[in-house]
Amino acid sequence: MKAGFYQFNPSFGRKEDNIRKVISAVRDADVDLLVLPEFFATGYQFVSAGEVAELSEPVPDGYTTGMISALSREKGIYIVAGLPERDGERFYNAAVLSGPDGFIGLYRKTHLFYEETLYFTPGDTGFRVWDTAIGRLGIMICFDWFFPESMRALALSGAEIVAHPSNLVLPFCPDSMPVRCLENRVFAVTANRTGTEDRKDTGALTFIGKSEIVSPMGEILTRAPSDEEALMVRDIEPETARDKTLNPLNDVFKDRRPEHYRPLFRRSCS
Repeated sequence: MKAGFYQFNPSFGRKEDNIRKVISAVRDADVDLLVLPEFFATGYQFVSAGEVAELSEPVPDGYTTGMISALSREKGIYIVAGLPERDGERFYNAAVLSGPDGFIGLYRKTHLFYEETLYFTPGDTGFRVWDTAIGRLGIMICFDWFFPESMRALALSGAEIVAHPSNLVLPFCPDSMPVRCLENRVFAVTANRTGTEDRKDTGALTFIGKSEIVSPMGEILTRAPSDEEALMVRDIEPETARDKTLNPLNDVFKDRRPEHYRPLFRRSCS
């Protein structure tokens, strides 16, 4: 199958323009799975809770989910896209998965980053995996990568491909994702954005680009520049992620010894 990402610089608050830009960019693309950045249609740097409320939408009944689902149906592809979700009086940093038949599912970001903690509720969906015609898809969002448990939870649940919508501003992720993929033997598609948002007196945010697709062996199959729009697609074989062996005597999952990992859980609960 063909996995890809679209890296670009969304205009803050201009949903229709940003969605039109995506539709135009992928109109002629030959792709089976497309991953879009975190908050791809709204922009990222919110200045108030009121602004979050104005730009957030219900899922699956909101405008953005509807447009992404329509694009999936039109092209017969799977799309993972990040957006701010409204659920009653709560707001989540979320990502939706759509396919050839429309909306499939929702993931809410588990680990909130920086000023997201001022406006959003930590996700409550847990790390989910969907069995699709192109493989078993899992989702994590941006800062989730910083916690090894995120990718491990998805891999243990059977994910072959991890879609990773992002708005990365720290420099570490692009060179760390090969390790995450290697230790879990999964593919990852990180879709970051470019540009700078300077909407608050707390300082500007400059996004690092470098979206990438990484193999289960930790190979960077493709990586975008740091400051350019890019639509990149690579052929991958999701079934290769089912093989967790490193050599005839080592299997990265069978060799796990969870009974010795309990101090990690005790410390987190203390």
